[in-house]
Amino acid sequence: MTQQEKLVLMREKSKKIEAGGGEKASAKLRASGRLLARERLALLFDEGSFVELYKFVEHRCTSFGMATKEIPGEGVVTGYGNVDGRTVFAYAQDFGVMGGSLGEMHANKIVKCLDQATSVGCPVIGMNDSGGARIHEAVDSLAGYGRIFFKNTMASGVIPQVCAIMGPSAGGAVYSPALMDFVYMVKQDYARMFITGPVVVKSVMGEELKFPENLSSILLRYHA
Repeated sequence: MTQQEKLVLMREKSKKIEAGGGEKASAKLRASGRLLARERLALLFDEGSFVELYKFVEHRCTSFGMATKEIPGEGVVTGYGNVDGRTVFAYAQDFGVMGGSLGEMHANKIVKCLDQATSVGCPVIGMNDSGGARIHEAVDSLAGYGRIFFKNTMASGVIPQVCAIMGPSAGGAVYSPALMDFVYMVKQDYARMFITGPVVVKSVMGEELKFPENLSSILLRYHA
């Protein structure tokens, strides 16, 4: 393969990754009123300043049919750029790619983002939109959460850490925001934080729970 052919192949792969979960998944997200991960980052950063990191990272899981499954960008976009002229690192989970589930390499990208932000003394912004751990990767996925929590703790008091809950944050996905300095949640009903969902609670404890209509209803009940 010539150098030119390799460049063409790289560009084609890059476009495929940028497409995320594909047209069908993207349309479904937009229909629910949500933006794609790259669209959120484009709104956050000054125009043309965002530099993506670790774009071509791929998982190494072979269990449960994962050996032949492609996961564009590992379900998370990471990088840095300028926000009002100031350098900021950020990561945005892509719910259109396997529900934004966190696997080993997904976690590695976030860990490196936190590492680099800490090393240069820049703020980091996380946009959470994830169904939680990628079950296919079992312990590797859970260990990834552990590495993220450790980096959150080490960065505490060193750099500002901001988290925006842009969709569901389930299971291990809620611990990292709790370790960050500021947590924001969009008003739409699809933004939720919970350690265990209603289905699991019912199967384990026999108690039926329902998601609240919105965050305001939670606050009203809390202060009643």
